[in-house]
Amino acid sequence: MKKLPAIITLLGASVFAAACSPLAPEDPVPPTHASPSPLAPEFAGIDHWINSPALKMSDLRGKVVLVEFWTYSCINCARVAPHVKQWHELYRDQGLVVVGVHTPEYGYEKQLGNVQDAVKQFGISYPVAMDNGYATWNAYGNRFWPALYLIDQEGRIVYQHLGEGEYAQTEAKIRSLLMRGR
Repeated sequence: MKKLPAIITLLGASVFAAACSPLAPEDPVPPTHASPSPLAPEFAGIDHWINSPALKMSDLRGKVVLVEFWTYSCINCARVAPHVKQWHELYRDQGLVVVGVHTPEYGYEKQLGNVQDAVKQFGISYPVAMDNGYATWNAYGNRFWPALYLIDQEGRIVYQHLGEGEYAQTEAKIRSLLMRGR
């Protein structure tokens, strides 16, 4: 696997922007869940776990969980990664669990070694689930890279954000959920 910056330079940002576009452009953006929100689906069909033994959503009750759908050659995902890493570092001791769900768009993104290299290059230390068969992606009804889902201490999806941006809003929601649990 080439270094990510070289890939980005070689292929150009427009290719990566397309990679981060909706899986099916005709699909509408899923609505933000209204109260009562649904229970977060379990991690399903995970090929490999990186940085962690296998996790179950049911075992994470009592914690705030941030599930991030990403793929390593998506430029938008690369731009979101520093924020997700920062939230992990700042809030993990307060009860936040970040789980990256790597769902590939291209065949080479399904290779364990490539994903492990990307995790190392990005400096990701939180758990990463390889969702090569899209089982977890489909369980969430997800259609975009990157996509963030916040799950409260009761295991309910209470917030989602698709794409880049709204970092302050997302962090405020994380903080609010963590405060609620105290």
